Amino acid sequence: MREYIDALRSYMSKDYREMYREKGEIFGYGFLTPGSPSYGDVLWDWDSYFANVALKQILIDAGSDKDEARDYERGCILNFLSFTSSDGFMPISVTRRATLKSICPENIYKENMHKPILAQHAAFLVKYDNGDAEWLRRYFDKMQYHINNYFNHHRHKETGLFYWQTDKMIGVDNDPCTFYRPDGSSGSIYLNCLMVKELEAMEYLSDCLSKNDAAALYRKEREKLIEAVKEHCYDERDGFFYNVDLNLRKVDFSDGSTYHTGMPRHWDCLIQRIDVWSGFMALWAGIATPEQAERVVNRYRDKKSFNCKSGIRTLSAQEKMYRVVASNNPSCWLGPVWIIANYLTFRGLLKYGYEAEARELCEKTIKLLGRDIMRFGVMHEYYSPDDGEPVINPGFQNWNMLVLNMIYWYEGKEYIEEF
Repeated sequence: MREYIDALRSYMSKDYREMYREKGEIFGYGFLTPGSPSYGDVLWDWDSYFANVALKQILIDAGSDKDEARDYERGCILNFLSFTSSDGFMPISVTRRATLKSICPENIYKENMHKPILAQHAAFLVKYDNGDAEWLRRYFDKMQYHINNYFNHHRHKETGLFYWQTDKMIGVDNDPCTFYRPDGSSGSIYLNCLMVKELEAMEYLSDCLSKNDAAALYRKEREKLIEAVKEHCYDERDGFFYNVDLNLRKVDFSDGSTYHTGMPRHWDCLIQRIDVWSGFMALWAGIATPEQAERVVNRYRDKKSFNCKSGIRTLSAQEKMYRVVASNNPSCWLGPVWIIANYLTFRGLLKYGYEAEARELCEKTIKLLGRDIMRFGVMHEYYSPDDGEPVINPGFQNWNMLVLNMIYWYEGKEYIEEF
């Protein structure tokens, strides 16, 4: 274990600056990129946030100036806000040679947009700077426009859950609960957990900027969303949080039809009992009750399903769609181990006091990535669950570097946490 930790520390202290990108062309600010030639000069939404959480830890570990990356960190947020107008549409990713026209779809309300994670990224930086949010004040209305877009055009009225417009660029690319499913049908547990945390971040930023009415609104909406997730996404039978299917025919007898009138449906969605890793995000987002958390952790312990040698399978090995292959566009989330899934599950376990399980997952992650560094000199994008072999994209950095945050916890040291 010590050899793995030393190898990881040495690698990250040398290579972390490869994430820095300078301003120019469409980018008015420098920013962070996931690393490796595959990502080049591209600014991504949730990637830049979690890479930033890791970067803060690396700067401490390397003994570097903790503020050396400030312009790049803030630039991730300010670039995205510069691409956002009063309609609230914010792109998911942007390439250096893009234009404002090219990153805006023809119908902004029928396409997916930047995941609800920008406020979390901003709040992470503000909290690190002891609540100084003044650099955001002039742009805060754009952050609110973005949230309003989600509330007005990406939320299911009957359940109160948020949904994907399409299966494109959802972050967990080919999650079978969304992939090749009808547009607007996926009440994603992943998306709704992100939104719970996003509303918490908006409340925090509103407080920092003395916008008390806004803070109260976001707190209320967050509480409502938590209840909606528990009501519709938690399955009492299985003890797990699932995605839900919103693609139901409307209850409508205006055409004079009498069929179904005797007992129309009384449910607003159908639970999708497909074991996807993002069910563990309900712990990370603080949604689960203690009793629900205990049952979710029992699912974590099941070695026939999620638990594997390398950490957490992104899809249960018992699902018929389970498959581990190298793929791009979409990347494969049908079982391979992704470090972001390991990390968010680890953080959720800690939040609910399951330290033994968190330690186990932490050790598996350290061994997986340490072995990769010692064998190949780089990390990869995702891994085979049962033998830990890298699958694709050597040189990938991004959220893989969150292993250092896990190492700090493992060594009993104070570690950098996401907002």
